[in-house]
Amino acid sequence: MIDAHHHLWDPSRREYPWMAGEVLDPIRRPYTVDDLRAVTKAAGVHATVLVQTVSSEEETAEFLATAAAEPVIAGVVGWVDLAAPDVADRLAALRGPLVGVRHQVENEPDDDWLLRPEIVAGLSAVASTGLAYDLLVRPAQLPAAAEVALRLPELRLVLDHAAKPPIAAGGWEPWASGVAALAARENVVCKLSGLVTEADWTGWEVGHLRRYTDHVLAVFGPERLLFGSDWPVCELAASYEVVLDAAVALTGSLSDAERLAVFEHNARRTYGLDAGGDPSSRG
Repeated sequence: MIDAHHHLWDPSRREYPWMAGEVLDPIRRPYTVDDLRAVTKAAGVHATVLVQTVSSEEETAEFLATAAAEPVIAGVVGWVDLAAPDVADRLAALRGPLVGVRHQVENEPDDDWLLRPEIVAGLSAVASTGLAYDLLVRPAQLPAAAEVALRLPELRLVLDHAAKPPIAAGGWEPWASGVAALAARENVVCKLSGLVTEADWTGWEVGHLRRYTDHVLAVFGPERLLFGSDWPVCELAASYEVVLDAAVALTGSLSDAERLAVFEHNARRTYGLDAGGDPSSRG
């Protein structure tokens, strides 16, 4: 089993702007590799993808060093300044198991940020390296994401957290149609991740997530869906084990082969992960 989306952080060493506010106090503490080993071992997860948390190439370099020394972390989705004219050089300078790039587009006030010429050029540079690009977007930003997927068919795009559906409010549109339009692009896959924190943190049930998961399964299919825990953010609403159990329950209608794709093979293919998770075998 592969967890295609988790984080590590230490608020004593670095500022995390998205972590402001008392509501996030429960997770405002260091989460270390030791913590990761504990939760993944208990859950039977043998490999993970560590994802950036801030707009910092320094953090990315640290994550790559961590992954190179930690067998369970099979790859890193890092950050580079996509607007920089030397994106390709910046990517080449990052040493270690870099498998993708991400920017927290959800925090950009411009819903068309992804379509800015300098960003499209940066994404094209990402594609030329063979890396994936993780889309962290709000529902209103889905049309721009779909346009990027159309303009750059050579770029592998990974939709994080199913574009954050409005589960707690019981909302549906424009999320549902936006996700369907994005899924029509064959170069896009979607993570089954981050849903518990879009629901009511204290009162959610698996049934509250099912309508949204069923829609994602319908438009992407099990061959383009991958499991991610979004740990430790998920701890605001559920433990690692509970999130995994929910994902298993929500994919209960799939065949064994389809489940294997969602929980392992799709992540391996999307991010080009090695078979054994041995950092010595990676470039």
